[in-house]
Amino acid sequence: MTFDLPDSLILDTALSVSGLTDYIRLLLEQDEQLRQVWVTGEVSSANHHRSGLFFTLQDTDRTAGIKCVVWNSQLPKLAQIPVPGEQIIILGSIRLYPQRGEYQLSVWQTLPAGVGLQALRYQQLKNRLLAEGLFDAQRKRSLPTHPQTIAVVTSPTAAAWGDIQKTLRQRYPGLQVLFSPATVQGEQAPESIVKAIERVERDGRAEVLILSRGGGAVEELACFNDERVVRSLATCSIPVITGIGHQRDESLADLVADACVHTPTAAAEMVVPSLSELYTEHRGRVVALHEAIYDSGKTALNKLEVLRNRLRRLRLDRQVQLEMDKLAWKRQHLVQITTGRSQQATQHLELLRQKLASLDPKAVLQRGYAVVRQEDGAIARSAAELTVGEDLLIQLGQGGVKVKVMELTLPAINRRGFLAQ
Repeated sequence: MTFDLPDSLILDTALSVSGLTDYIRLLLEQDEQLRQVWVTGEVSSANHHRSGLFFTLQDTDRTAGIKCVVWNSQLPKLAQIPVPGEQIIILGSIRLYPQRGEYQLSVWQTLPAGVGLQALRYQQLKNRLLAEGLFDAQRKRSLPTHPQTIAVVTSPTAAAWGDIQKTLRQRYPGLQVLFSPATVQGEQAPESIVKAIERVERDGRAEVLILSRGGGAVEELACFNDERVVRSLATCSIPVITGIGHQRDESLADLVADACVHTPTAAAEMVVPSLSELYTEHRGRVVALHEAIYDSGKTALNKLEVLRNRLRRLRLDRQVQLEMDKLAWKRQHLVQITTGRSQQATQHLELLRQKLASLDPKAVLQRGYAVVRQEDGAIARSAAELTVGEDLLIQLGQGGVKVKVMELTLPAINRRGFLAQ
């Protein structure tokens, strides 16, 4: 086919490569859906460049592929780094690379697809609840030792309910069991479990609650990772034990419960003691008590015999005699000390008596001296104090004499005022 067009028309209507590229770029980048698009696929190749990570995302049947880029500034924010062979979900926007005329997906976020996405959601919810303290050990309550009434939340058609009933009857006959049925699989399960727990709390008789179901695939146990169920268990007014039939991973319900085991039977065994085991323990305690009493009595008798032997070896009468000898020696020592001090006092008293006797005026008179007293009884010490005709009493060693002053003889005084020698 040939086109007979004028050259001038061709030149006026023809676009440059950049013009066409810009037009396509505007179409792609201004499209609202392509500005924020989710794409899922398998990473077929990946190449780290100094500016970012370049990789190709393709369908699993390899019928289509798209080039993608994560710039270095965005890499730390990714939930999962693209690795060849892995299924991922990408959030990004379409961009055109003008130099090559190619479009690519500029990636903002990458998430694991399928089971990986569920695991990511599980981990995110777990981290959030962990930050709130719902899994803290300090919140765990101890199970009652001998509960009289327990509640069970599980499916009425599940084998778990039969296993629990059988175990409880064998271990603790006469126990009252309140059954609160719930759906434990599917989309309706979380709401059903929450309502079953609320029924138990409204009833108010149960002392402990068992949440249980048998084994199953990960998808079938998803209800036990539902936030509504976890929060209902966290706010339950009585202790909770979970018995969910899985061995590999713990559910969030297990983490928030006060106790958890991996099977319904194990939950029933944990929640109540076995009467046969209690009886055996009781008999063991009785035997141990008898043995303890016997050993205690035997030990006391041995101590008593030891004390008796010690008394025999000590000879108590000899000990008493030794104490009496000690008292007699102390008495004699006390008498000696008292006698010595008494003699010293007697000697000192005699010495004082002798000194006093030597100072007695009567003793002086006995040696020929006399005491001259005036009429008023005062002792005359100087002739100048007396007058002629005055009566005096002269006291002698034996008796006394009354005399009258006939003449006074005064001592001579020299010109200087002193008595003459």
